[in-house]
Amino acid sequence: MLKHYLVIIYRNLSRHKSTFFINLTGLACGLASILMICFWVNDERSFDKYHENDARLYQLMTNTDGEKGIETGKETPHVLSEVLGQEMPEVGYIATATPDKFFPAFTLSANSKKVKGNGKFATGDFFRIFSYHLIQGSNVSVLADKNAIVISESQAKILFGSSDNIVGNTIDWEMAGIKRQCIVTGVFKDIPANSSEHFDFVLSFDDLKDIMGMGPGWAPEPFSTYLTVKNGVDVDGFGQKLSRYVASKSNLTNRRFFLARFSDNYLYSTYENGRQSGGRIEYVRLFSIIALFILAISCINFMNLSTAKAAKRVKEVGVKKALGVGRGVLILQYLGESIVMSFLSLIIGIALVFLLMPGFNEITHKNIHVNFSTEMMWTVVVITLLTGILAGSYPALYLSGFKPATILKGRLVNSIGEQFTRKGLVVFQFSLSVIFIVSVLVLYKQIDYVQSKNLGFDKNNVVCFESEGKEAFLNEIQNLPGIERASNMIGSVINETFGRQGVLQWNGKGIPFQSYGVNYGLIETLGIEIREGRTFSKSFGSNQSEVIINEAAAEAMGLENPIGTVIKGQGNDTEIIGVVKNFHFQSLHEKIQPVKFRLDNNGASTIVVKMQPGKEREAIKNLEATYKKFHPGMSFEYKFLDSDYQALYASEQQVSVLARYFAGLSILISCLGLYGLSAFTAESRLKEIGIRKVLGAGVFSIIRLLSGEFIKMIFISICISLPLSYLIAKNWLDGFAFRIELEWWCFYLTALITFTIALVTISFQSGKAALADPVKSLSN
Repeated sequence: MLKHYLVIIYRNLSRHKSTFFINLTGLACGLASILMICFWVNDERSFDKYHENDARLYQLMTNTDGEKGIETGKETPHVLSEVLGQEMPEVGYIATATPDKFFPAFTLSANSKKVKGNGKFATGDFFRIFSYHLIQGSNVSVLADKNAIVISESQAKILFGSSDNIVGNTIDWEMAGIKRQCIVTGVFKDIPANSSEHFDFVLSFDDLKDIMGMGPGWAPEPFSTYLTVKNGVDVDGFGQKLSRYVASKSNLTNRRFFLARFSDNYLYSTYENGRQSGGRIEYVRLFSIIALFILAISCINFMNLSTAKAAKRVKEVGVKKALGVGRGVLILQYLGESIVMSFLSLIIGIALVFLLMPGFNEITHKNIHVNFSTEMMWTVVVITLLTGILAGSYPALYLSGFKPATILKGRLVNSIGEQFTRKGLVVFQFSLSVIFIVSVLVLYKQIDYVQSKNLGFDKNNVVCFESEGKEAFLNEIQNLPGIERASNMIGSVINETFGRQGVLQWNGKGIPFQSYGVNYGLIETLGIEIREGRTFSKSFGSNQSEVIINEAAAEAMGLENPIGTVIKGQGNDTEIIGVVKNFHFQSLHEKIQPVKFRLDNNGASTIVVKMQPGKEREAIKNLEATYKKFHPGMSFEYKFLDSDYQALYASEQQVSVLARYFAGLSILISCLGLYGLSAFTAESRLKEIGIRKVLGAGVFSIIRLLSGEFIKMIFISICISLPLSYLIAKNWLDGFAFRIELEWWCFYLTALITFTIALVTISFQSGKAALADPVKSLSN
């Protein structure tokens, strides 16, 4: 019996080659899309899951009542890790650490070798909480000494030529004018790619306390606190208990603590009014939905083409039913055909995945390997099986439902319900395609707006790099050919870095501030405009007690005439000497926040150089030569400021590129289905066309006759999808504080593109049928 069914399946697939090709192509593309998204989703969901304590590993978070609602943050006082371990029995291990990429790049030196690296400071339990595998050293004691440093395997090989037997060696480090000598107490394996944090070495937090002169205190600090809880602990209850404990130690009654699972932070990082509201999980959901839609479009092709060609198989159904074959057996047969087609498509789909994955990795900035684990294999099999059942369900029910008497008497007619279903599926297909095209256009326009918007500073032709010998080095590079201006600062004007965030107490309220430590000439180098007052200048003597604020800060402080206003501090009062116009130092998702510039030419290790337009290559070459003169043995590593800015929108750019491909794919698959349906329509009405031509009908009237129904379906799909597209686009744009306005031409262009592509597809087959010789049509 099985052999009989397989033979029938083979004959039916080989008899209708064009339909077979269309279905195979559509389902293969749909399954390939699903597979690539599955690999990507698995990679995204694997972030930070490798830690052995994952189920019990949490990060302390805070909710603070503010004027604009509840603000969620990760800033916690370092004293928590010193006292909670003893006073809270729910705590297993607890550690304070500086956030990822909190500092500018460090310079490590050992054995006459130097290397740049990203580092962090952490307390003693850090390596007991996280599963960063130690090759050398004990996770209990590697950070016990104030002068300890634990380095990665790759850094060890660069500095010492090997990662073996290097414990006890000394390493000198320098960052932002701070210099220290440390002793290697451990070596850890390089951090895996599926980690949300990447660093090259870890220093003792006790050393940072000495550097910063930190004492015990309960005020918020820009540090992260991680802990493991013991089994059976009520996490929500512990957060409330901790909030009461901290409130009893300080006067911060508007600040509440809660615990967020560390491995969830990568996907669920966005909070609104104290509640988790999204993050990268939104892109995981978006890509998953898009892939499912692509697969649905492919399945619709299969349904439509299978039911459209039902007339060629009705006699087979009639004969089998007359011989006593039950409807259930027929349903299984037709489902079997679709499942076989689905698994044949899977083979092509897997080949496409192997072929396209390198390009997919480049778009998503991943390094995903096509590795079919047991779990993945079962997932693929289930998806393919469900695809076959979904694609074949309607044709199987439709074909098996014919009455044998009606079939054998030749009285079969297409019901209104069947025609309505088939047309509805085509409308659904093209509605999805229209939504994809609108999304691509809106994404493109918003990203173009982001890239071309005046940010309030000049990011073009600006390079940034780290340097140790600052003053002498600056003096020399300012006179190099191709250099327009140069200055230095702490960190970057865009990225969050060391000492940037703070809260200013003003007239009884706390105002969140971004603070920049800069040298003379930095504001001029970046082209930030002064609205009133002046910038830092050596002509006015020491400027250490002076600050420059932006317009947003003046507004938040309620200052109409800010120049000369003194800001009271703890022993370091400062005077406002200037106000700069607002500039965007964050993503355009965010509103412009208050900013202040302070003079800090000692710790400013990031060199900012403005190059003359058209002389970029010459300037880079001269900078590299001068850099190596002042930094022998070091490679010249620089970044363009506009590339740092573009990195703020990496996710949006990835979505834009992928949406472009998915939109093209959805249109292609939909048009393949439309091509097959129009071909079948022309074929089934061949004699009618021949008679009309004999009676004098022209080519264009026949094309209009054959295309009319399809054009109506495309028009309906456009009418349905454009309002939906508007709502989807508006909802996405609402996530930007600065955004484009949705314009009518975007939707008009989408309708025109969709209508033109569909019309060309339909007209090809209609024209072919209209030009056919009527004699041959009628003789057949």
